[in-house]
Amino acid sequence: MHIHKYERIWLVAGLAMLAFFIAVIATGAVVDGFVPPSRVQTIDPTKVAQTPPFDHPGLRKVADGAYEAYYVAQIFSFNPATISIPVGSRVTFYVTSSDVEHGFSIPETGVNTMVTPGWVSSVSHTFNKPGTFLLICNEYCGAGHQLMASKVEVK
Repeated sequence: MHIHKYERIWLVAGLAMLAFFIAVIATGAVVDGFVPPSRVQTIDPTKVAQTPPFDHPGLRKVADGAYEAYYVAQIFSFNPATISIPVGSRVTFYVTSSDVEHGFSIPETGVNTMVTPGWVSSVSHTFNKPGTFLLICNEYCGAGHQLMASKVEVK
């Protein structure tokens, strides 16, 4: 079988690029410590209402100025509907879904995560200015998606 000279050059160049990209990814994984998340929490989506702490969603104080907020996203609402926190507090949101894929976003704060049934998503934010922040679902989840919202009151 005869391979033309230019075809051989392009074949070698393509394989060299592939080897280079694999080397870059491997180097990043080893040297920079890029690894998949290992502390991912899972939950049985059919038993969210019976699984602590999601059986009683809401806000919990863990230290001075530090809170954990547990939310359950379900068609077409967030539970709890409203939480109130003091200004300057750092809140870690833990969110799961009992039915379909949802979004969890507080615009203008950087809080934004996907909520997938069977997984617990987490995101943290420090609320330094007072006000009422709208928490919305930013992933289409059905006919009542536009009604899915909650509030975070910072006082």
